[in-house]
Amino acid sequence: MRVLVIPDTQVSPGVPTDHLTDLGRAICEYLPDYVVHLGDHWDMKSLNRWVPRGGLEIEGTRILKDLEAGNTALHKITNPIHAFNKRRKKKYKPKLHFIMGNHEERLLRYVRENSCLEGVFGLHSFDLEGWTVHPFLHLFNIQEVYFTHYFANPNSGRPYAGTAHSKLRNVGLSMVMGHQQGLDLAIRMLPNGQQQRCTVAGSCYAHRESYRGPQGHENFQGVLVLNDLRGSSYDLMELSLRYLKKKFR
Repeated sequence: MRVLVIPDTQVSPGVPTDHLTDLGRAICEYLPDYVVHLGDHWDMKSLNRWVPRGGLEIEGTRILKDLEAGNTALHKITNPIHAFNKRRKKKYKPKLHFIMGNHEERLLRYVRENSCLEGVFGLHSFDLEGWTVHPFLHLFNIQEVYFTHYFANPNSGRPYAGTAHSKLRNVGLSMVMGHQQGLDLAIRMLPNGQQQRCTVAGSCYAHRESYRGPQGHENFQGVLVLNDLRGSSYDLMELSLRYLKKKFR
């Protein structure tokens, strides 16, 4: 079993997205059984509650433009798969799964808070045709490895903080998550000889985010491949955006 994991892509109007075409070509190269996007593909800056209304970071933003940018960029991942299949008799059909992140949840929450927008915006606004869609914070299980955008403390509803080791200790499951920028890994051996792993997958965008500051952009940016996934363990392979660009362009 092979799973390719895509962490936060955070697309907004004007950001570079050519790396997503590289990613689509990587899918055709490594032929994973599953492709799992951990969410936060649509950045939805227009609905960012962390910036005051009228703040410079969201000046001129529009919901429709945010949606259009994300929809166009998502096709850059799947278009190489369609082109690849045109050259093959036996079609390659990976299972595509998309887990809603807190940035997609910005739009869905906005509709819940403004009922007059029901039917105008919603889940249908995200062009996810061909993807199996999982709600925000849903746990998607493959071979006893649980994928989600982040793991929340059941008492507070807030994301578990700290390192991958502390997350693994709190959750107690083999897990792969996005949300937190930067790759972080932890392994715990159990008395029965099995292992549990926590993988914080980092991010998958080529632009700079102001909230990360001048020192926050040197973390791993790319995708992960989980090879030989079985019984909650796997062999991890990192594919950085730098490597994908060198290989496919």
